[in-house]
Amino acid sequence: MDIASQIKTTNDELNRLNVTLVAVSKTKPLEVIQEAYDAGQRIFGENIVQELVGKYEALPKDIQWHLIGHLQRNKVKYIAPFITLIHSVDSLKLLEEIDKQAKKNDRIVDCLLQIHIAEEETKFGLDHVELIALLRSEEFTEMKHIRIRGLMGIATNTPNEREVKAEFGELKSLFDGVKVSFFRHTDYFDILSMGMSADYKIAIEQGCTMVRLGSTLFGNR
Repeated sequence: MDIASQIKTTNDELNRLNVTLVAVSKTKPLEVIQEAYDAGQRIFGENIVQELVGKYEALPKDIQWHLIGHLQRNKVKYIAPFITLIHSVDSLKLLEEIDKQAKKNDRIVDCLLQIHIAEEETKFGLDHVELIALLRSEEFTEMKHIRIRGLMGIATNTPNEREVKAEFGELKSLFDGVKVSFFRHTDYFDILSMGMSADYKIAIEQGCTMVRLGSTLFGNR
């Protein structure tokens, strides 16, 4: 199946389930992203700031760019003028930098807090204690140029579906708890970003609202 057909089929499936598709375009050349754009896809995810900036400059300006990879504080200034959503906020210090750079650009930048749910130590993210401490901190309450839209997590890379299901289930419970405890009076805390090409169907079963798909749409790199 070509990219355009795959985009359409996947979006049709996800729209019925009220799940948003982020097309993971990292390492993909401009013409491949343009092909997906021409097929109607508008949300693309990149994990390297330099690559993201180059694509932003070269491609149509109505694309919504999501930063899905680990973000270093010294790189925030390059994406603050245009980024739609940062999935990978894993510390208070990073959030403070995003708030600072967003203010310089007279913007409010939407962010997800990345939660560490996988068994692997290599994955980034806040644990439950760090998450609650961040949300209760005085520094957080003073930020005026970021908006926390929800949570993001990456499951363990394993063929054990039961383990993946448990990790996604745990993140969904945490999302629900945080929404009630900290965002009860807002309508914007509504994104649970979990699930990639290998495990997105499990993520949907567990209640995600956004999936990040690369190889499902574009084939293997």
